[in-house]
Amino acid sequence: MANNTDDRSSTTSKLPGTFKQFCEKFPDLAAAHDAMTAAALAAGPLDAKTCSLIKIGVSLGAGLESAVKSHVRRASEAGATPTEIEQAILLAMTTVGFPRTVAAWSWARQQFERDRIERGSADR
Repeated sequence: MANNTDDRSSTTSKLPGTFKQFCEKFPDLAAAHDAMTAAALAAGPLDAKTCSLIKIGVSLGAGLESAVKSHVRRASEAGATPTEIEQAILLAMTTVGFPRTVAAWSWARQQFERDRIERGSADR
């Protein structure tokens, strides 16, 4: 798995402002968080795409909009299709309920649109 510090520096502009501010104020905690994330990713055989799809489900279950969007973006970057991402979201319906699932689906659609716009800007 790639060094998470490198991952953060390449995607810093995509991180929520509050998260960036927290990391700037508490760099040791941010480094510990990065190390724990890297250790969890390296602890088993799952690839980045699968890990991101799982994180979508976990974030959806916790009701964390920005985390769902972040992991939708990461899953897409790791090669997940919108259909695969939508299935990961739909799998939560019988566990967390219809309203939370629909909310997460709408957050994913917002992220798909944001990514589409960013790709269009990059092509210019």
